[in-house]
Amino acid sequence: MHLNIPNTLTLIRIALIPAFMVVFYLPYDWARPASAWFYGLIAITDWFDGYLARKLNQQSALGAFLDPVADKLIVAVALIMITAAHPEMLIILGSIIIIGREITISALREWMAQLGKKSTVAVSMIGKIKTTSQLFAIGFLLHRDDWLGIPTHTVGVILLGIAAALTIISMFIYLKAAWQEVRHDM
Repeated sequence: MHLNIPNTLTLIRIALIPAFMVVFYLPYDWARPASAWFYGLIAITDWFDGYLARKLNQQSALGAFLDPVADKLIVAVALIMITAAHPEMLIILGSIIIIGREITISALREWMAQLGKKSTVAVSMIGKIKTTSQLFAIGFLLHRDDWLGIPTHTVGVILLGIAAALTIISMFIYLKAAWQEVRHDM
């Protein structure tokens, strides 16, 4: 296995998840804000490894597999930690929707790839907007404490609601596109 720079960054991102969890649960006032900034660093690394893969022409099958796995791991871990710390109905429901959609769409992409129809469930613009709102929602909810006058918890819950709504919409778009393909093959 040849590791290029983007794949190495992705592996580092996965390896940082336990450290991110430790920071979140440290018994200090600065731990929650630090975990939010740690999460932000991991998120920037996600963007950066994709950028480098394209810029350096180092896209690989390993990277195509690892990058979404790393994304889903960090999102699921962060949402589970947030839900455990704030078992509020909107946070629980948003987390269930987001994690459930990730599992469903991952399985759908795998199935469509087996049918040779991988492009049917390619990432859409609504998926990118969903990911952005989800990224900021998680960051604000991890931070917890107001920051620069911003009520981070409230903003995080609102953004999580937006992300959950976009998650449902994007999931139905993917499912509809896949159904069109499967129906034609019947």
